[in-house]
Amino acid sequence: MSGHSKWSTIKHKKQAADKKRSKVFTKIIKEITIAARLGGGDPEANPRLRVAIDKGKEANLPKDNIERAILKGTGDLEGVNYEDVMYEAYGPSGGALLIETTTDNPTRTVAEIRHILSKHDGNLGNSGTVSWKFD
Repeated sequence: MSGHSKWSTIKHKKQAADKKRSKVFTKIIKEITIAARLGGGDPEANPRLRVAIDKGKEANLPKDNIERAILKGTGDLEGVNYEDVMYEAYGPSGGALLIETTTDNPTRTVAEIRHILSKHDGNLGNSGTVSWKFD
């Protein structure tokens, strides 16, 4: 990559690896926070939290990051509030879609979903337009 310095080559490789690792860490932390919010902060009583913590340990997520995510989820620590939102839509050729999302900004999320659907010949429906077709 650099062509002139061994340190520059190492630095570029490390940056790429750190970028990938941080993306994985962010997803796992988000899942831990949501699991703690929904089922409590005790991994023994909350199977979803236990699975998320195991995924974090597999990805070498630091223990203090796991604990901080649990505290954010239980409300003991300030942080981002994630909420589950369900959208109903019609996809290409009229296929019915129920889209479940977890987001910190529903306004941004609905705009992104609307953009994706319109790009692929679909449209976003109102509440109740599609859900009656599903059990």
